[in-house]
Amino acid sequence: MNERNQLQRAIDLRSNGELQQSNQLLLDLVEQHPNDAYVNYQCAWSFDVLGEESKAVTYYKEAIQGNLNEEDLANAYLGLGSTYRTLGEYENSKHMLEKGVEKFPHNLAIQVFYAMTLFNLNEHERSMELLLKNLASTSSDPQIQTYKKSIIFYSDKLNEVWK
Repeated sequence: MNERNQLQRAIDLRSNGELQQSNQLLLDLVEQHPNDAYVNYQCAWSFDVLGEESKAVTYYKEAIQGNLNEEDLANAYLGLGSTYRTLGEYENSKHMLEKGVEKFPHNLAIQVFYAMTLFNLNEHERSMELLLKNLASTSSDPQIQTYKKSIIFYSDKLNEVWK
């Protein structure tokens, strides 16, 4: 079975809930192709879904250093940033997610994960600002849309008082 077929098999196994088998196949692929960014990315993801985030870090780093397409690179930044956050490495998380936001400013998922990290770092105002702007920009809820301008206006003024 060639590399692409093995990789697809690993992804299919993960999709079918066969997480350990998928992970083992991806580890074998990384051993055979240690510089393949996409294989490293998939391997990192496999550790994340197993709840073994600390093992995912190395593979995410390798993937980010490689040649990923734009969508996978954005997801790798998000994945590594989120992984650092779940490990309590909030400064590393912030740094990685800031890089992701800088490279992919229109990727709102990265911004939401960045907001979670800011919350963990007690940067509550900035965290809320990002979440409120994303909510107002993406919600299809008619009541949210009615107040969209106000939500965006107040998003960075939560501590201001008007008398």
